Amino acid sequence: MKRTLAPLALAAVLASGCIGSYSAFNSLHNWNEHATSSKVGNSFIHFALWIIPAYELFLLGDWLIFNNVEYFSGEPVFK
Repeated sequence: MKRTLAPLALAAVLASGCIGSYSAFNSLHNWNEHATSSKVGNSFIHFALWIIPAYELFLLGDWLIFNNVEYFSGEPVFK
């Protein structure tokens, strides 16, 4: 029981009040919107970035690191 509660407790402490702007994920998404002039090309890139797991890694980085840095410094890491 303790082994399953420890990661949840750590996640709750890390995420408490540190919602942030998810600037890394949003920067990747904004780049993807303008990567090509074709909506089909952008959709293909979007799908590929979910498969690679770029989006997942950016979300995890935002959730664990960048949003906490933003919360304590007051400035977003990525603009």
